[in-house]
Formats: sequence, structure tokens, C-alpha cells
Amino acid sequence: MLLVNKNLLKTVYKKRDDWSRKYNFGSLLVIGGSKIYSGSPTFNALAAYRAGVDLVTVAAPERAANIIASFSPDIVTYPLKGDFLTRRHVPELLKLSHKKTACVIGGGLGREKETLLAVLDFIEKSGLPCVIDADAIHALQLKPELAKNHLITPHTREFFVLTGLQPSTHLNERIRYVEESAKRFQTTIVLKGHIDVIASPEHTAINKTGSTFMTKGGFGDTLAGICGALLARGIDTFTAGCLGAYINGLAGEMASKKFGESVMASDLIKEIPNALKGR
Repeated sequence: MLLVNKNLLKTVYKKRDDWSRKYNFGSLLVIGGSKIYSGSPTFNALAAYRAGVDLVTVAAPERAANIIASFSPDIVTYPLKGDFLTRRHVPELLKLSHKKTACVIGGGLGREKETLLAVLDFIEKSGLPCVIDADAIHALQLKPELAKNHLITPHTREFFVLTGLQPSTHLNERIRYVEESAKRFQTTIVLKGHIDVIASPEHTAINKTGSTFMTKGGFGDTLAGICGALLARGIDTFTAGCLGAYINGLAGEMASKKFGESVMASDLIKEIPNALKGR
């Protein structure tokens, strides 16, 4: 059993070569958003940038894409026609994914049947390592074999939707359920909680960084974005899940010390550079 700590940072964030250039550290595609929701993919993108990825492109329905573009000039947006993701968008997404090195999918998509089927279609055909989060986890329950070799980041309810298992707050039970499910689906799972449990078919770890103030919307989206940045850099899914949980939790701790009850996910993003330095 591995306890994730700052030593893992040193294995990923090494001194860069003097001749480093754009795309050496990944190009991430974020697929998310809908007519109603634009925050989740925005948090994905901004957290990924702060975690060191070179480029982030957000593909989202038009209204969401336009809102996301207004948050930061760093984010490239690709507007999809309509109010939500459908299978007619998949060819565009596959073309867009050709030069990407990883994908984060699910935040703010909604659960229209057409959207869930589009998610499955993309995951099956893209070949990219994916962080599968939020509404995309609900899609996976329709075709769970597509979880193989990806990184899934559920909270307790989403874990139940995917696996049929309802973890309590008992850590040993949570570890057992996540280990069983990682082996069953041949994937890596980060079960979010007071103590995060990360398991692949071969390895298990726990992460103890975090804060009880991290209950608001957006804190799971920042985790998915950080994990996506790590996958895009070529890091394996288990290491990405462990380090993503550590960085997100530590940044959340730092932000919570400043703001307490008032902390927001946008505050966490500002602390990622400090979290990358470790404690």
C-alpha cells in the first residue's frame, strides 16, 4: 500500500531540457459543457495549464465554448453546434483529437441519451488515454468494457453508478471496493473522499491531502484537469491518479487555509504552483 507524498513530484516534474519546446509536455483535449454548464470544462482547462501541460483545447457546445473562451485567452475553444453533445459531433472530435496526447471528458455534458452515446463512441474510437469524469462515468455504465486502460475519477455516487458498489466511510472497505473494481474493469480508479483511494489492476495507493472545505462544485473538475495534464505528458494512469490527487488535495489545503468556508475551486487553481513545490 503506497501513501502518496511529495517524493512523487520529483519523478514527474524534473528539470527541463534547455531546448524544450511546445508539445514536449502534452496537448490536452477537454470535452465537456452544455447549454447550461460551462464551469466544469473551464476548471479542467485552467487546472491542467497550472499542472504544466503545454496546450489545452476545449470542445464544447457553442454557448459553453463562447463563455469558456471569455475566461482566459490561454484556452483554445472549439464550438460544437447545438446545445449539447451528440453523435454527429464525434467525427469532428476525432479529427480534433489527432494531435492531442490525452483527453478529459465528462464535466458539464449532461445526461441526454445522445450525449452518453456520443461519449462512448468517442472513447471507443479515439485511442487517447482519457480521464473519464462526471457525466461520462454515467455513460460508461452502458458499456463498462470501455473503461479499460483509462483513468476514472468518481465520487461515491458515481462509483456506485459504475460498479453497483456503495462504499461507506470505512477506509478498508473503500480500498477493497476500488481494488476489486480496478481489476474488474482493467482500469485505474481514483475514488474521491476524505482519503482518496487510487487503484489500478496491479497497484493501490491512498492520498491524505485535502480539506473538509473542498465540498463545493468544481473541486473534482480541478482534479480531472490535473490528471489530464499528467496523462498528456505521457505519465501512466496510476501515477497520474496518485499525483493528481496529491496536487489537487494539497492546493485545496492551501486555499482553504486562506479562505475557509469561502474557498472556491478558482482559489485552488491559484495554489497549484505552490502545491507543485510540495509541503
